[in-house]
Order: sequence, then C-alpha cells, then structure tokens
Amino acid sequence: MMSQQPKISPQAALERLFTAPEIERQWFADSFLSQVPVSPEQIIRDLQNQLGTFQSLQSEGEGYRVVFERGSLAALIRLDETEKISSLWFHDIHSNAIALPDAIEQFQALPGQVSLLVVETTETPTGSGVELASLNADQPMAVGSTFKLAILAALHQEIQAGRYSWADVVALEPQDKSLPSGILQNWFDGALLTVQTLATLMISQSDNTATDLLIRWVGREKVEEFAPRNRPFLTTREAFVLKAAPNASLLTRYRAGNEIERRQLLSELVQVSLPEVTSLSDRPTALDVEWFFTARELCSLIGQVSDLLLTRVNPGISPAGWSQVAYKGGSEPGVLNLTHELVSQTGKRYCVSATWNDADAPLDENHFFTLYSSMVSGLQDAGLQDANR
Repeated sequence: MMSQQPKISPQAALERLFTAPEIERQWFADSFLSQVPVSPEQIIRDLQNQLGTFQSLQSEGEGYRVVFERGSLAALIRLDETEKISSLWFHDIHSNAIALPDAIEQFQALPGQVSLLVVETTETPTGSGVELASLNADQPMAVGSTFKLAILAALHQEIQAGRYSWADVVALEPQDKSLPSGILQNWFDGALLTVQTLATLMISQSDNTATDLLIRWVGREKVEEFAPRNRPFLTTREAFVLKAAPNASLLTRYRAGNEIERRQLLSELVQVSLPEVTSLSDRPTALDVEWFFTARELCSLIGQVSDLLLTRVNPGISPAGWSQVAYKGGSEPGVLNLTHELVSQTGKRYCVSATWNDADAPLDENHFFTLYSSMVSGLQDAGLQDANR
C-alpha cells in the first residue's frame, strides 16, 4: 500500500521558499507561472539580497509577516486543490532602522560617488534648516528623473502667478513622445490632457512623455531658472537620442559643444527618430549628459512643491508612521537618486536626499534602497523618542 504525501500548509509552503536549497517550479500552479514576468527564483533572490537571510515567519491578519536579517515584509499566499501555489503577493516591506552615523558610514563604503543630506526643515520648509546628516551635500551629481522636480517647481510658479491653471488642457503632439517609463508614449496624437494630469503622471509614474510635454508647454528657459547648471535643459527624448548607440556622432558633437552649440544641436534632434529601447545600453553611458543637482538643491526643490498633493501619490517608501510623504526618485544605469520630504506625526518636517553615481558599473539598487529605507526608519524612531521625552 502506497503512503500518501503529507499535505503542506500555506505557511509551510511559504517558509519552504526561503529555506529550501533550491526552488522547484513544480511547487507553483501553471496559472501562476504564466502570469509572473520573472521566475520565482529571481523574486526570492531579490528579496534576500535586499533584506538579508530569512529569520522567521509569523501569522499576520490573513497572511504572514516574513522576518529577515535586515527587515520584514507581509505575504499573502494561496494554494490550489493540488497544493500548488496559485497566488503569492509580497508587500509592505519594512527595513530595520539604523542611526544616521551608521548610515553615513555605509553610504561612504559604496563604490563611485555618493551624496546625502538629511535636514530638519520644520521652520524653513523650502529646504534649508538644521542639518542632521551630510555627505557631499553640495556636490552636483547626476540624479536621473528627480530632475522633474525642477519642472514641477517652474510649473507651480507659473500657476501661482496666474499665467496658467491646473485645469488648462494641452494636446499631446508627436514630438512630445519619449521612451518609458510612463504610459503616454502609447497614447494617440492629439490626446487632450489637463496640466494637473500631466504633472501627476510626471511625478508619480515618472512618465517621460508627460515630462517632455510640460517642458514644451512651460518653456525650457523657465525650467532652467530652477536648474542653472543644466543649460540647455534636456528633454528625456533628447537624452535618449543622444545616448542611443546609432547616434554616437551626435553625442560626440554635443559633448564637445558650448551652450550655444548644444542648443543648436538640440534643434536638429527634432528630425532624428526616437530610438528603440534596444539601442540603449544597460551599462552606464555618458553620465555627463544628464541632469545635475546637489542634494541641497533637491531638498529646496521638493520643499517648494511638497504642498501639492500630486507629490504624495507615489510615496516611494512605506508611509506608515508619517503624516505626509512627498517623493521623487530617478535612475538610469550608473545613476540613482531618492528624495523625500517627510512630515512626522508630531509635525516635524524633514528632507532626505541621497544620490549614487558610478560610471564604471551598474548599481546595486536594492542595497541602496534598503540602506536608505533603514535610515528613514531610524529618523522616524529618533523623532518618536524625542516626542516622548
């Protein structure tokens, strides 16, 4: 008589993912595997790279809290009638808190260049205030899509002056279309969008097409008032065209030119087709053709726009424990920035901005994000301790 295999519980199936020497595809339902764009092995490996080694599993609501060496996450798991995983959702990732001195030490150990600024801005919400931590905070560095804060600041200024309105409607034109991230590159020509919708997509989804449309609408020169070292101020489409492999000669000309010559070249790029995504390298490419800001400048910019609700749609980190979270981040190969304005439950306001550049190798984004999140958790814990004194 053959013995039956013992039934496996959802908790045991979840724990097995983090403790077994190898993950077997037979543990998963075909319906699950067909819907997940990356392998289960990659998902688990990325989580362990970010949070460290598995420690324990605890029941939490309808699911579980998975505890790791450097943090924890919530997990929901469902098994089908054959005891295969049919649904698996990881969310609510928390990093263990670390103190600011420890964070600075770990940021300094990263290869390449790193800048960091943590400042309390309760009394001065435009970015200046009491420095709590600083590392190369006045060094201009490439910040990727965080440059979009400058566009939002320029737009906000024009609206406050009464020249424009959030309800103004703008038509999407072919020359506005860029490469992802975002969704508007797939929309039809002539689509009508409000300025508020465009700004929300630009900040919350980092929509590059929305970004370029707003640069056209507000005016490149207006944006440059908020980004004086970035002249000419590139659209995302222009940056993609210059960095695409088939356009190496254009990149050479741009790098060699002065401001006037660069502006002339940008006017010529209108006639150059938007490159295919496959023509862009996944290695750091021409990091001098980017958008450059100091951490202090980014704190000033986010302080100027954090009253706008659209800056809070995508908080970037877990907003738990904060009364308000405004966020913008950016990345490309070799470039990573995270910038927040955070308001505590007691009303204290902070700006946190960290940038990492490395022209020689791709960045370990998970490690950087975990370190940043742990630092923010430490900042929150310190604020709670001060409030309880």
